[in-house]
Amino acid sequence: MREIPQFEVGKVTMGQLVDLVADQFGDSRAVTYPNEGIDISYGEFKNLCNDVAKGFMALGIDKGENIAIWANNVPEWLYTQFSTGKMGAVMVTVNTSYRSFELEYLMKQSDSSTLLLIGGVREPDEYLKVIYDVCPELKDSEPGKLKSAKLPMLKNVVFLGKEKHPGMFNWDDILEMGKKISDQDLKARQDATDPDEVINMQYTSGTTGFPKGVMLTHTNIIGNAVSIAECMDLSSKDTLCIPVPFFHCFGCVLGTLTCVVSAAGMAPVVAFKPDDVLETVQKAKCTALHGVPTMFIAELEEMAKKSYDASTLRTGIMAGSPCPIEVMKQVVDKEKMGADQMTIAYGQTEASPVITQTRPTDTLELRVSTVGCALPNVEVKIVDPVTNEEVPVNVQGELCTRGYHVMKGYYKMPEATEKAVDKDKWLHTGDLAIMDENGYCKITGRIKDMIIRGGENIYPREIEEFLYTHPQVKDVQVVGIPSEKYGEEVGAYVQMKEGETSTEDEMKDFCKDKIAFHKVPAFFIFVDEYPTTASGKIQKYKLREDATKRLGREEDAKIETA
Repeated sequence: MREIPQFEVGKVTMGQLVDLVADQFGDSRAVTYPNEGIDISYGEFKNLCNDVAKGFMALGIDKGENIAIWANNVPEWLYTQFSTGKMGAVMVTVNTSYRSFELEYLMKQSDSSTLLLIGGVREPDEYLKVIYDVCPELKDSEPGKLKSAKLPMLKNVVFLGKEKHPGMFNWDDILEMGKKISDQDLKARQDATDPDEVINMQYTSGTTGFPKGVMLTHTNIIGNAVSIAECMDLSSKDTLCIPVPFFHCFGCVLGTLTCVVSAAGMAPVVAFKPDDVLETVQKAKCTALHGVPTMFIAELEEMAKKSYDASTLRTGIMAGSPCPIEVMKQVVDKEKMGADQMTIAYGQTEASPVITQTRPTDTLELRVSTVGCALPNVEVKIVDPVTNEEVPVNVQGELCTRGYHVMKGYYKMPEATEKAVDKDKWLHTGDLAIMDENGYCKITGRIKDMIIRGGENIYPREIEEFLYTHPQVKDVQVVGIPSEKYGEEVGAYVQMKEGETSTEDEMKDFCKDKIAFHKVPAFFIFVDEYPTTASGKIQKYKLREDATKRLGREEDAKIETA
């Protein structure tokens, strides 16, 4: 019997959720950062969130106001996430890779009145330099009274630490200001918040085009977290290691919120490094671990070099980008990582984010070859991308989903919202998939990623899965490369395992007679790393751009097609 909090989805807000979990599991571990010496209970977590919520109220932030946070997985991020849930502000998450142009766009597009930030990720003061560059007036402003030419809505900048910086409040200032706000005032604000109101705004990671602000409600993300926890069999007896970034749904829904709805412990990793992840698992005795495939690949490599005790691992989620079957097999292998109930989840930010997930009771074959079936209370169908007619089982088409989890819309982008969510409330994901007779789905590619070579439709995922079976290949990404003769040709960007090398001819020989000739990559490009978003998604469009330049195909790329 799972020992989990009891509540009804759709009837509680994030703030009320924190209170009821603290009431029912007040002594259970809520948050641990073993390397920072932090280990607090749900009772202590509730009190911290209350203090921060009061601080935001004292700062003058109203219910429904947008406040942005630009930081990696620091403790203050957690307290901000759940305190905004208490006092009704909308938390806008900022990609940790953003620089001045992108930050200015997000802050302006989101109408955020407050920005919370750390000094930086790669450099200790990189974010400070950016905000002073975007808002030079900040240096001469009194904290809370910024008048920015570029960002007229921005009034408050808060540094998430004890340091004092010109024009900014620091974290201690917020906690001190909060002492002016009574418990009754906070309760009144919390009680005035509705589960169907927007609580979180996530900007799509921008692998193509300008990022869009996805508006998610309390019900969207709490409901999704409950179903995710159920699929993992997560409970108050578990502790989840969270190395994926909080600014992404993977971190703040599949990670932190999934823990809270099941009263499990959160063990975040501030910034991903495979040794830090494995040390956190070891020290906190984590039973669950999340990550994108590239993270698990790095962790498996680290475990091959050094001994770590990962024996407590049972479950977790691999998601965020297509999950190589060979990697999943190593993760569940008792001789390797040993998380034998590891699940695979599939979704996108617009769906809060998970749509389908495998279950611990599924066979290994299902868990390594599909992305599972629909979550409870979630509808999934596969349609012809051209006609929108539903296709038969095992026929490829676009995956669409409908239910409580579909976003409220894109912020200030009604046309884009109408394009993504049709009149019957179906969210069109843009992902190609097939569904079997039992409802289990396989993602076969992106509609836009499809390669058309001389009239033949080629889906990169199929070729990638084949190349993963090469014993010396660590990772592979297949892209379409412009071609005057064929329209597009197949190119493969390959990472070899440490100490291994190969050549284009050797790789082509490996493919010969194993996959159709038109699917064999015309080019193999060997690289050490891929361009990625901060959430770990590989930016294939940058690989296409690189290949176009590298192979001198710029003129081919200009050829117009119908």
